[in-house]
Amino acid sequence: MLKLYRYLKPYTWFVVAVVTFVFLQTLSDLYLPTLMADMINYGVMEGDSGYIMKTGGFMLLVAAVGTICSIIASYLSSKTAVGLGTILRNNIFKRVESFSLHEFDAIGTATLITRTTNDINQIQQVTIMIMRMMISAPMMAVGGIILAMRQDRELTLVLAVAMPVLALVIILIASKMIPLFKMIQIRIDRINLVMREKLTGIRVIRAFNTTELESRRFEEANFNLTDNYIRVNKIMAFMMPSIMLIMNLTSLAIIWFGGIYISRGEMDLGALSAFMQYGMQIMMSMLMLAMMFIMVPRAQAAAVRINEVLETVPEITDPAQPKENFVGKGHIEFRDVSFSFHGAEEPTLKNISFSAHPGEVTAIIGSTGAGKSALLNLIPRFYDIQSGSILIDGVDIRDITQEHLRSRIGLVPQKAFLFSGSIAENIRFGKDDATDEEIFHAARVAQAADFIEGMEGGYQHEIAQGGMNVSGGQKQRLSIARALVRKPEIYLFDDSFSALDFKTDAKLRAALKDEIGDSTEIIVAQRVGTVMDADRIIVLDEGMIAGIGSHKELLSTCEVYREIVSSQLSEEEIA
Repeated sequence: MLKLYRYLKPYTWFVVAVVTFVFLQTLSDLYLPTLMADMINYGVMEGDSGYIMKTGGFMLLVAAVGTICSIIASYLSSKTAVGLGTILRNNIFKRVESFSLHEFDAIGTATLITRTTNDINQIQQVTIMIMRMMISAPMMAVGGIILAMRQDRELTLVLAVAMPVLALVIILIASKMIPLFKMIQIRIDRINLVMREKLTGIRVIRAFNTTELESRRFEEANFNLTDNYIRVNKIMAFMMPSIMLIMNLTSLAIIWFGGIYISRGEMDLGALSAFMQYGMQIMMSMLMLAMMFIMVPRAQAAAVRINEVLETVPEITDPAQPKENFVGKGHIEFRDVSFSFHGAEEPTLKNISFSAHPGEVTAIIGSTGAGKSALLNLIPRFYDIQSGSILIDGVDIRDITQEHLRSRIGLVPQKAFLFSGSIAENIRFGKDDATDEEIFHAARVAQAADFIEGMEGGYQHEIAQGGMNVSGGQKQRLSIARALVRKPEIYLFDDSFSALDFKTDAKLRAALKDEIGDSTEIIVAQRVGTVMDADRIIVLDEGMIAGIGSHKELLSTCEVYREIVSSQLSEEEIA
């Protein structure tokens, strides 16, 4: 957890101020019992009302100073803890943004959400407790022991017996709770995972009547989390009575032996009252430390999980000396490229070599699982290749910064995704400074203008989270408009026409030909009708190139392509 506190550097002066005010508050708390003892001995016992008023007034002043210091310390510690949480959330978000798809797959979306919210909240809460309790508790304990010994050394032996017993109880309880706190975080991850799947897949769940099955899954995850919390609360329920029993027995022992010393004339009433106060302060400081011992392990478990994200080094990084001053219009070349996903037994792509030129349409077709989308994802460096090289205008993409590389690419992913906000904002996502006219033009080319203008509010129509209030074809056309408004040198269409009817598909491809005719265009598709007019068709089969050529050339030279065509087109259409 100490690693996380290096992020408190902007709040150094806040921390110093908190320590100062906590120190002043502790001094005032320790000084009050001494003043009370003096007032009892020299004011109450001797009937001196003037001394009582003077000392009582000074006690009120000291108490007021302590209260003010406590308020300021609480405010500053809260501000510091919230500031730490803000910094951690920003750093986690920035780190996650730099992750490749492999890191996302390895860590998981549900646990990233938990770590960014619940885990950081745990750190914030414990930071406040550390700055308030962990600082004041040792000072209170040490100061209380010293001042108690000044009042009566023999009576201090009662504390010497009580404190180890209290420490033993705390250690036993903490040893039982630490493993449970670690398990709680894992259980929360599971709850988030199940809930996220249930909410995002609600249509599939209802369509297949698996509501009861999903309810049982959630009930199981919820029961496991609840069971963990119950076990923790049972231990905590045992803790407070045990500690209060020890504290009350200590108070009883102090009064018992103090009464004996007073009857012998070895101690006065004021000293006994002060000793009682110091004893309670010492025991309360032990109780505060007990709470810290209980809360810190949970925060430590959260800190480990946060550090795992912050210390994860992305496998895809920018070069130390990037090459960005090269010229060209988006010529792409694959040279003997091989790629495999982490943990896969066989390479997904093997010995891929081809070129895609500006002003031409390169199409990629193949059976499901042939590696088409994987190939397309290698161009913007969502994954890194294992061997070979991918060149853009003669420069290896690993020698270009990711920002510069992706600024030259307009990607329309296989799963069209829209963000919450207006339609105009979603299209402008491709280019921040796009004008309204550019947005309208991109929508017209993408064949989206008609349905947009028919919606309430037009381009200001609000898109629900994930685009749930538009159809699949509409999402695809808006995603295409988002790429078009960017006007990049390279367009990557990953099965981006699958939800369109044949008429809209034909009109869209005709409009694209006029709009992006000078750019490099790579299309991944399942339908032969989408790719048959391409300048170059690459046929993938089990991760390898089975053929390259035009539609007519492949019909006569590539058996795999002929099988795909014959499965989709009739003999008349093929002829």
